[in-house]
Amino acid sequence: MLKVVRTRDYDDMSRKAANVISAQVILKPDSVLGLATGSTPLGIYRTLIGWYQKGDLDFAHVRSVNLDEYQGLPREHDQSYYYFMNENFFKHINIDPEQTHLPDGMNMDAEGECARYHQVVESMGGIDLQLLGIGNNGHIGFNEPAEDFAERVHCVELTESTIRANARFFASEADVPRYAYTMGIGEIMSAKRVLIVASGKAKAPILRDLIHGPVTPHVPASILKFHPDATLIADEDALSLV
Repeated sequence: MLKVVRTRDYDDMSRKAANVISAQVILKPDSVLGLATGSTPLGIYRTLIGWYQKGDLDFAHVRSVNLDEYQGLPREHDQSYYYFMNENFFKHINIDPEQTHLPDGMNMDAEGECARYHQVVESMGGIDLQLLGIGNNGHIGFNEPAEDFAERVHCVELTESTIRANARFFASEADVPRYAYTMGIGEIMSAKRVLIVASGKAKAPILRDLIHGPVTPHVPASILKFHPDATLIADEDALSLV
């Protein structure tokens, strides 16, 4: 069952989503958080950092696993998700860097890296709260529209629409990596709670399809309607077609 929370705007969405994450950490200080990158979660991370700096939150015992990472980008590349997480969240809070985990984008042995990262996720004993954005084509993580739902960590060839959407972050579209490691749908669905966030009119068509359409691997996020504890927090623009 997908619960839908409608918010006024991006800032309101960010605050409400940060409230959910902060409550998780306060109630279970050693929570395992599944984290996401992209522009949508930035306001959430900024809010959590502010609360940490005021002394309201403690991340000392939190562990984290990230959804995905580009293949072929070194950690120090300013578009790697390792760099994103460190710059926008981890280095501003008291989380133990040894307890933050992402796929190794520089491991070109796809089969080996997928098996390694699946084991990392398994070793956590379950994700307590998984944060997700949603792509314009319905992807979650880098699980793109497909003929079936990928169950475990896998290396995916990015679709042209995803490459175009990410091109604004690179010098040119040609510089966007073509492959990425991502958690599978099975691992995302095994999280105890799932929190999806969306903002802006560009997301309105896919949220309409998510909420009113069928469950299909052609809209990967639609599987979340089968999750026992999934919440979508989205602003008025994103929900304008619902």
